[in-house]
Amino acid sequence: MSATRLLVLGAVRRHGRAHGYQVRADLEYWGAHEWSSVKAGSIYHALKQMAKQGMLVAHEVAPSTAGGPPRTEYEMTGDGDAEYFRLLREALRGYDEKIDFLTAGVGFLVDLPRTEAIALLKERLEAMEEWRAQVLRHYSPQEGEDFGHIGEIMRLWLHTAEAGAEWTRALIGRLESGAYVMAGEGDPWAGVATSPEDPAAPDPR
Repeated sequence: MSATRLLVLGAVRRHGRAHGYQVRADLEYWGAHEWSSVKAGSIYHALKQMAKQGMLVAHEVAPSTAGGPPRTEYEMTGDGDAEYFRLLREALRGYDEKIDFLTAGVGFLVDLPRTEAIALLKERLEAMEEWRAQVLRHYSPQEGEDFGHIGEIMRLWLHTAEAGAEWTRALIGRLESGAYVMAGEGDPWAGVATSPEDPAAPDPR
């Protein structure tokens, strides 16, 4: 649910005001339906739930020209904005978050000031390195011990921790070198393809 909330809030925030179809189109364009549990039903459910919780305001707009029911557009409230940034920070600093939550956080990384994003990623890196050290403390077969195929679990954990730490170090390095436009430095999304309607989006032909 955390990944869904973060993705939906982030998509609404990008538009300022958006209806469910716009949010769905954006998330599908980013491939979120492939790497997360976000589906059409969960998007609409999240929008309605967060409106009930006071994180979004629902506005009914004119019915479609085809004669359908009034379309509902959603707009972030102060509580919604606070929840968005809480989830974003949580996604970037946590070393043990599910990959869809981390991926959603990386997708909205530029909404944070550079120094804060770097600090959060350093927290993640430190936690990952401590977790790797804990695995090594437990994965220390004594003389005569044979973990057999169970040892592959430990190797998987170590490989995951090392690969995650390597990626995090590299991202920190890119940010420290000035990569990307971050919050407070200009428009972080200028020139970035975020929906099929964006001028920066690739031609599908």
